[in-house]
Amino acid sequence: MVTSQAGWVGHSHLPVRPVAPTDNDRWGVPVQLGEQRVLHAGRWRWLRAMAWLVLVFFLTAAAFGLPLQAAVDLLPPDDPALQLMGLSAACVAALGCYLLAVRLGEGRWASELAVRPALSGLVVGAVLGLLMMAVLMGVLAATGLYDITVVGAVPAWAGLGLALQAAVTEELWMRALLLRLLWRAFGPLPAFAIAALVFAALHLANPGATVLAGATVSVAGLMFCALYALTGRLWVPIGLHLGWNFAQGYLFGAAVSGNSLGGSLAVSSARPDAATWFTGGTFGPEASVFALVLVSSVTMAALSRARKTGRFSIRPRPPEPAHPA
Repeated sequence: MVTSQAGWVGHSHLPVRPVAPTDNDRWGVPVQLGEQRVLHAGRWRWLRAMAWLVLVFFLTAAAFGLPLQAAVDLLPPDDPALQLMGLSAACVAALGCYLLAVRLGEGRWASELAVRPALSGLVVGAVLGLLMMAVLMGVLAATGLYDITVVGAVPAWAGLGLALQAAVTEELWMRALLLRLLWRAFGPLPAFAIAALVFAALHLANPGATVLAGATVSVAGLMFCALYALTGRLWVPIGLHLGWNFAQGYLFGAAVSGNSLGGSLAVSSARPDAATWFTGGTFGPEASVFALVLVSSVTMAALSRARKTGRFSIRPRPPEPAHPA
């Protein structure tokens, strides 16, 4: 955020005191739900919001899928670094499509994807995700539920690409579209509940999914929603999602929602005779009761901070500047 600098106003020679950012400002900005064009106030706004959700989802899915398929067809399959570049281009295309759709359809710059806070938000989120996974795996190893064996350095391109794909697409579709437009249509409580349940339902088809896995992923969905509401940006949720998956699959070599990220620095194996609800089974450590406790703690902290900073009492924002902040 930019604060005023002490100085002089016009020719009055009156000193201007610096304005310190409020506690609310330090966390980010309120979520922009959309107030204009297709989302203008009036009759059937909820229906327009839902139709807009479907349309933008298909537009961004096409913007992501077409470049990704081109990368698969044109780039050497045995060069994961180039494949990562192609996947990154597909992610950028999807985000760019969203920015354009919001500008044209909602008459605003998408502050949730503002460039200036992108790097800091991604770094904060990634560090938080890495720390959370380190704590989780540390507890599982300390209790004897997992054996962690270091196997040595391997290229990170494949694991990073899969983690990046999940982080960008899921946060774009689950938070910027589903959560935001449900919030616009029905309010925050139904939006958070539905977004969390949909996020969990999408993971229940993965190998090794259990009821506990669904519960943990649902709470994780609430965590991402809360961080989006708190910061008004997608960057922290994307960074956390990326850091969590990358640490789990590449650094520790554990299953990520029942899937493998490929080569890893270590291999983490659950004790065969341990209960699945302790280890997460074949779904991975994030389906363990320890993960549920950890994710719930972070979720409650983020929700509490978002409530205290008034993020759930969103009002129309003043006209925006010519360029996104």
